[in-house]
Amino acid sequence: MVVLAFIAIYFIWGSTYFFIREALMGFPPMLLGGLRFVTAGGLMLAWSAARGVPVRPGPDLKHAAITGFALLLIGNGAVVWAERSLPSGVVAIVVAIVPLWMVVLDRPQWAVNFRSPSTLLGVLAGFGGVLLLFSDRMGAPVEEGSMGAELIGLLMLVGCTFSWAAGSLYAKRHPPTVAPAANAGWQMLMGGLFFLAVGSVRGEWAVLDLAAVPPRAWVGITYLMVFGSLIGFSAYVWLLGVRPATQVSTYAYVNPVVAVLLGAYLGGEHIQGRELLGLGVILGSVLLINLAKYRRAG
Repeated sequence: MVVLAFIAIYFIWGSTYFFIREALMGFPPMLLGGLRFVTAGGLMLAWSAARGVPVRPGPDLKHAAITGFALLLIGNGAVVWAERSLPSGVVAIVVAIVPLWMVVLDRPQWAVNFRSPSTLLGVLAGFGGVLLLFSDRMGAPVEEGSMGAELIGLLMLVGCTFSWAAGSLYAKRHPPTVAPAANAGWQMLMGGLFFLAVGSVRGEWAVLDLAAVPPRAWVGITYLMVFGSLIGFSAYVWLLGVRPATQVSTYAYVNPVVAVLLGAYLGGEHIQGRELLGLGVILGSVLLINLAKYRRAG
């Protein structure tokens, strides 16, 4: 089960960046997230109840709301928003810094983490890789006197990685009393409701025309519901309960590679040399951090 769950978050999640881009061809960004997670969360809870698994959340509802807000609305929502102006491969490269935030935000481990030269070097190198990605887009907004959509997207992505790491650590420190499947269902349902609320405030229902949604967008949102949410997100939530958070975060090695390849071969995206260099620096920094942790564990 552990191996299958890691395969899910390594490869399925890597492919979701491409399918988010496909779904955006027909769905507004916040409604895309809302429809995806409310449907997936409702199906997960119904499936759990049908199997006789208790699904009443009790005090877990508060934790599900907090993690649904941090992981899904902020964490995934910024990804969806950024993909309107950035290639899916570039988005995945920036999201690869989540493990760096895990180290920075894991306060109980500061005394251990920040005594390790390789961990410190990894954190500094990782954020240096992000600056490398920013540098190519910094000049144009300065010259034009306003921030471009691409730079705004990159800034939102950095915020989303912070929120994803914080939400993951919160979930790790507040283990649920319900079964993992029910817990994942409530997190997705709560996160989806947050998405729908934001989408309603933005007036996205008025611009959604289901009859005009192209087939590729339907394929995209269906894939995200079934594979990205029901399988991928559930696997992630379960792994956080049975494996160390830093080990679970190693999905960051594989996701951007899968996203870059799919974006290039199926989406016709072009990744520049600077972006590939940034990917190498970020993944190298994550490797340095994890090597330090594995050394201590050994």
